[in-house]
Amino acid sequence: MLTLQDNQLHFVIDMAESAGLQFVSCFAFEAMQKVDVGRLAALSDPELRLLLPCLVRMALCAPADQSQSWAQDKKLILRLLSGVEAVNSIVALLSVDFHALEQDARKEQQLRHKAGGSNGESILVSQLQHGLTLEFEHSDPLRRLRLTLSELLAIMNKVVDSNGEFFLKSSELFESPVYLDEVADVLCILQAELPSLLPIVDVAEALLHVRNGYWFLCLLVANVPDSFNEVCRGLIKNGERQDEESVGGRRRTEALRQLCQMNPSQALNIRAMVVKECHLPGLGVALTLDYRPDKADEAVSPLVSYVSGLLLGTNSKVRTWFSMFIRNGQQRKRESSSVLWQMRRQLLLELVAILPRSRSTHVPNDGNMEEVSSGYSGLREEHVVKASALLRLYCALMGIAVLRPTDEEAEQLLQLMTSRPPATPAGVRFVSLSFCKLLAFPTLVSTPEQEQLMVMWLSWMIKEEEYFESAAGVSASFGEMLLLVAMYFHSNQLSSIIELVCSTLGMKIAIKPSSLSKMKTIFTQEIFTEQVVTAHAVRVAVTNSLSANITGFLPIHCIYQLLRSRAFTKHKVSIKDWIYRQLCETTTPIHTQLFPLIDAYINSILTPASKANPEATNQPITEQEILNVFQRSRGGRQHYSITTQLLILYYILSYEENLLASTKQLALMQRKPKSYSAALMDQIPIKYLVTQAQGLQQELGGLHSSLLKLLATNYPHLCLVEDWVCEEEVTGTLPLLRRMMLPSNTCRYTQSQLHQAFQKLPSSSPRLMRILEHLTLLSPGDLISYSEALTASMALLLEPAVPRRILQTLNKLWMGLNTVMPRRLWVMTVNALQPSAKLLGQQQYTQNDLMVDPLIVLRCDQRVYRCPPLMDIVLHMLNGYLLASKAYLHCHLKETADFDRQSQTVSNLGVPGQPETPEVTREELKNALLSAQDSAAVQILLEVCLPTSKEQLQLGAGTQSLLSSIRAPLPGKSKKGSLGPRARGGVEDAEPEGGLLSDLREVQCLICCLLHQMFIADPNIAKLVHFQGYPQALLPLTVAGIPSIHICLDFIPELLAQPQLEKQIFAIQLLSYLCTQYALPKSLSVARLAISVMGTLLTVLTRAKRFSFFMPILPCLVPFCQAFPPLYDDVAGLLVQVGQVCASDVATKARDIDPLIARLQYLKEKPQGAAAPGGDFSKLTLPQRIAEEHGGADPDVQLCYCVEATFMDIISSTLHGL
Repeated sequence: MLTLQDNQLHFVIDMAESAGLQFVSCFAFEAMQKVDVGRLAALSDPELRLLLPCLVRMALCAPADQSQSWAQDKKLILRLLSGVEAVNSIVALLSVDFHALEQDARKEQQLRHKAGGSNGESILVSQLQHGLTLEFEHSDPLRRLRLTLSELLAIMNKVVDSNGEFFLKSSELFESPVYLDEVADVLCILQAELPSLLPIVDVAEALLHVRNGYWFLCLLVANVPDSFNEVCRGLIKNGERQDEESVGGRRRTEALRQLCQMNPSQALNIRAMVVKECHLPGLGVALTLDYRPDKADEAVSPLVSYVSGLLLGTNSKVRTWFSMFIRNGQQRKRESSSVLWQMRRQLLLELVAILPRSRSTHVPNDGNMEEVSSGYSGLREEHVVKASALLRLYCALMGIAVLRPTDEEAEQLLQLMTSRPPATPAGVRFVSLSFCKLLAFPTLVSTPEQEQLMVMWLSWMIKEEEYFESAAGVSASFGEMLLLVAMYFHSNQLSSIIELVCSTLGMKIAIKPSSLSKMKTIFTQEIFTEQVVTAHAVRVAVTNSLSANITGFLPIHCIYQLLRSRAFTKHKVSIKDWIYRQLCETTTPIHTQLFPLIDAYINSILTPASKANPEATNQPITEQEILNVFQRSRGGRQHYSITTQLLILYYILSYEENLLASTKQLALMQRKPKSYSAALMDQIPIKYLVTQAQGLQQELGGLHSSLLKLLATNYPHLCLVEDWVCEEEVTGTLPLLRRMMLPSNTCRYTQSQLHQAFQKLPSSSPRLMRILEHLTLLSPGDLISYSEALTASMALLLEPAVPRRILQTLNKLWMGLNTVMPRRLWVMTVNALQPSAKLLGQQQYTQNDLMVDPLIVLRCDQRVYRCPPLMDIVLHMLNGYLLASKAYLHCHLKETADFDRQSQTVSNLGVPGQPETPEVTREELKNALLSAQDSAAVQILLEVCLPTSKEQLQLGAGTQSLLSSIRAPLPGKSKKGSLGPRARGGVEDAEPEGGLLSDLREVQCLICCLLHQMFIADPNIAKLVHFQGYPQALLPLTVAGIPSIHICLDFIPELLAQPQLEKQIFAIQLLSYLCTQYALPKSLSVARLAISVMGTLLTVLTRAKRFSFFMPILPCLVPFCQAFPPLYDDVAGLLVQVGQVCASDVATKARDIDPLIARLQYLKEKPQGAAAPGGDFSKLTLPQRIAEEHGGADPDVQLCYCVEATFMDIISSTLHGL
C-alpha cells in the first residue's frame, strides 16, 4: 500500500500528465447530447477522434428511429467517419462475439472469487510472453478486448475488496501515452456492449484508481452522454464527507470537476447533489468558482451566495459539514491547489474590488454632508449591497466556521468596515453590520493605528446619524444601536450586547464577554460617557406612528435600557415628556417594547435609584395630560388613537397596582407618591376601552389580557361574569344582523324627544315604545348619548299603568349601556331611583359614596321592589358595588396601614400609652365590616321577599313560596285548625288568585338568584346570615329557590350548639326543609343529631322554656320521618318521652292525663291501628278539640296534645306514602 506522501506525489504527477491530454469540449459534448450532426461536422479531427466509439456504433447499429431525417443524419455521420483511419480498428472491435467474451469474463470473476482475489490463472488472458503494453500492441481486436477487460475487472474487484480505503493501481495499459486512444476505444466499446457486466458507475469508480483516470472517465461519459447524471450521482454518493483530507477525495473532486467543465449546464445540479448528500464540500466550492453565469449579478457574486447559504441556512447538518471543511482546511499548509485557499483568494479579490479607491482618516468638524461627501471617496452606492453580503459572509466564516483571517484579510476587512457608505437604507444596513462585526470580532483591531481608525469611524457615525435617518427615510437607524450598546456597556450587560449583535447579523455566533473589554473601554471612556448617553437620548425624536411593523433598533429600545439602569434619575434628566409623546405616537399592531417601557417607567417613579437619595425618581404623567388623551374634539372625534388610550389606561392601572404593592418599602423611606384621584378615574371609560381591546386582540398583543388582570384586582365590579354573558348577547351575531338591517335613512330620535316621551307617560306609551325599540338597534357605543335621558326618567316608570314591555325594553337598553359605561351608569341610576322628594330630601350620590356604602343602592323608591325589570337593575348594581367596596377597602387599608404604622406611636383608640393597633386587627376589622355589609344586604333582600300587608290580604291568609310547596298536603287533614307544618309557614294549600304569575314571585326569583351567587362566591355569608336568622316564613322560599343553600348542612350542628333557644329552633326548622329538599346521607346524620339534641334539651329545660322550644319544632319531626323513615323509632321515642315529661308536671292536677299517655304508648307500638277504619283514634280532630277546650290555659297540656297531633301527622304521611 502506498503511503500518504506517495499518493500525494502520484496525484501531482497524474495531474501533470493529464494536463497534456485532449479533453472533450463542452461544445462537443452538447453536440453528442443533442446528436447535432451539424455541430459534429464542425469539430476538429482531434475532438472528433475522442467521440469515434459512439459515432461508429451509431452508424453501424440498427437505429430505433426510422424517420427520414435520421436517415439523412446517418449519411452525414458516415461521411464524417469515412476519412478517419481509426474507424477501421473500432469496426473490428465491434465484430467480436461479445456473448462468448461475457461468458469467459464471468467465469474469470467466479475463479477469482474462489481464489480469494489473488492473481492466479486467467481465463480471459493466457500467460503473457511480454509486458501488457507489448501484448496489447501485437494482439488482434479480440485479444485487445480480453486484455483490457481482464485489467478492468481486476481493478473493479480490488475496489470492492478495499472497503473504501483508497489505492492507486499501477497499470501499463492505462498509463502508456502511445496507446491511450486505442485503450479508450476498447473501454468504451466494452462498456457499451457489456453493460450488465460493466455498469458505468462501477467503471467510473474504478477509473479513479488509475492514472489518467479523469481522461478515460470523461471519454467514457462523452460516448454515453445520457449517463452523465447517473455517473455524477454515483461518484458523489460514494465520496468522502471531507474531500480535501485524502488523495482519493481530491481525485474524485477533480474528476467531477472535469465532468462539469465538459457539461457546464449541469454544474449547479451537481452542486445541489453535493449539498444534499453532504459529501465533497470542496467540489461544491470548486464548481462555484468555475461557474460563469450568462448574466452576472452585480449585487452579489455566486461564491458569496453559495457559501452564505450553506453557513446561514436553516439546515444544521449542512452548516456543520461545511464548517468542518473550513476548520480542517486551515490545519494544512497553504497550498495553491487547495480549494479552500482558492475560495479565500477569490473572496479577497471581490472585497478589494469594492473598496474605495482612496482612503482618508480626516473627519471634517464642520460643513454639511454634501461637502463631506465631495471631499471623501466613500463606498459607491452600487457596491453597498455586495459589501453587506461580504461582511455577513465573513462573519459566518469567522463566527460559525471559525475561520482565522490572515493579516491581509483582516486589514482589508477593517478597511471595508470603516468605509463610509451613502445615506440610503442599504447604507444604514451596512453601517449596522460593520458596527456589529467590530463588536463580534474585536481582534480585527490589533494596532494603535487601526484602533484610531475605528474611533474616528465611530465618531463619524455619531455625527452623521441624524442626517442618515432623514436622508435614508428609515425610522430605525444605526444611531439607536450605538446608544443601546453604550447603555449596555455602562450597565455591564455584555450578554445583551451579544444578543444584539447576533440578532443584527442574523446568526448565532459564540462571542466571549471577555473579548469586549477593549470595546467597553473605548465606549465608556472615549465616546459615550453615561451623562452623554442620557442627555442625547432625551433629544432623540420619538418614532412617529410606532408599531410592530417598524423593525430594527429604535429610540424606544435605548430609553428602555436607560430606564432599567436608572441613568435618568441618576443624572436628573426628566424623561416623562418623551415617554408621554411616544405613547401618543403609537398605532396598531402594537410594538412589543411598549409594555416593558411602561413597566420600567413606573418602577423608576416609585423606586429611588439609591437609598442614599430617595428623591431620585422620575415624575409621573400628570392628570391633565391623561385627560387630554381621552377628551374629544369639538366635532366629537378623538384626538388620539385607541392604542394610545389603551396604553395610558394600562399605565394608570399598573401604576396604581405597583403603588399598592410598594407601600411597605415606600413607608420605610418616608415616601408617599401621589395616587391618581378618583375623579380622574371616573372620567376614563374603562369598560368601553377594554371592550374595544377585546376586538383588537391580534393587533394589541397581550394588552387585553394584561388589562383584564389589572381590572380583576382593582375593579372587580367591572369583571362580573354576568356582564360578559350579557356582552355576548349585545355584541353577538344576531344583534349585528339586526343593526345591518337598520336603514341608513331611518328616523333618528333625539334625547329631547326621548325625554318628552317619558314625561307624558302613560299617554305617550306607544311613542315611547317606538323610540325604545329603535334604540335597541343601536350599538352600545351609540347609546351613550341617550344614557342621561334613559336613567333620569326611570322613576316615571314606577307609576301605575306603565306597560310591562316598556320596562323590559328599558332593562335591555340599560344592560347594553352597562357593557360600555357601567360606573357612570350606576351612579346616574342610583340617583334616579331615590325616593320621591316629598318623602325624603334627595341627595346626589357620587361613585365614592356608593363604594363606601353599597347599601345606598337599596335605599331606593319602595315601588322598585315590586317592579321586576328595575329590580333586576338594582340587584346588578348592588352586586357590583359590594365587590367594588371590597376592593376599595382593601386598597384603602394598604394605602394607610404602612404609613400609619410609621407615623403613629400611640393608638388613638385606646388608653394613652397603649401600643398601636396590630395590623392583623385592622385586617379583621375590614373583614368584619365587609361581612356586615354583605349580611345586611342579604337580610334586606330577604325582607323584600316578604309580602306586604296589602299583598297578604290579596293572597288570603298567607303568601306563596317560590316554588310549589315542597311538602304535599296530607290526605284526610283539615286545613282549618291543623297544627301541622303547613300551618307554621302561613301558606295556604290552595293557589291564590293569579297563581304564581305575580310581581312578588318574579322579584323573589331575582333575589334568590343573587343570593345563590353570593353564597357560592363566599359560603361564609350563608353561615353568617343563618346564624343571624330570618323569618321562618321565608324558609320554604330560601330552601326551594337558592340551590346552594345545601351548604347549611355543614354548619347546622354548630348552630344547634348555640346557647340561644331561638337559634336552635331556627336550625331545626331549617333542617326540616333541607331534609325534604335534599334527602342525602349527610342530611340523615344531621337529623339524627337534631333529634338527639332535642332529647337532651328535654331533660334540662324548665317548664316555660320547654313549651316555647318544643311547640314550634315538634311539627318538624314530620318531614324528618317523611324524608328518612328509619328515624321513626327515634322520633316516636322522643315524642313519648316529651309526653311523659309533660304528663308528670300535670299529674297532680284535677284532669286525668293517663288516657293520653296510654294513647301515645299505643301509637308508638301500633301505629297502623291508629288509622284502622273502626279505631277509636281515627278521628284526628279529637285531640285538637280537647286541647282547645281543656288545655288552652296549660302549656303542658297543649304540648301533650301537640305531641299527639305530630304522631297523627307522621302516621298519616307514612300511610299516604304507602
